[in-house]
Amino acid sequence: MQHLTAPELAVWIADESRPKPVLLDVREPWEFQTCHIAGSVPIPMHSIPERLQELEEDAPIVCICHHGARSMSVAAFLERNGFTQVTNLTGGVHAWALQVDNSMPTY
Repeated sequence: MQHLTAPELAVWIADESRPKPVLLDVREPWEFQTCHIAGSVPIPMHSIPERLQELEEDAPIVCICHHGARSMSVAAFLERNGFTQVTNLTGGVHAWALQVDNSMPTY
């Protein structure tokens, strides 16, 4: 599993020469409603096993949560299930709010 920082993810998203990653937000619905990175796909952590078919195994996927622990667990689960381009956002949306988008609410 790869790891990247919030500023590194911002550069990736802005880079037109790279395929856009699936931004997989694994937090609970109330957390997603509070704040999220634009374009994120909300699938709560507990729903991942039953919703695996919604994700492409060879697509670049960045797993996102509040601080990075839940998303790291999901990223490891995805890798164990055949997903080949999985990355964890270190520091989660909290790091994104502090380092990339200061207008994003924190909690």
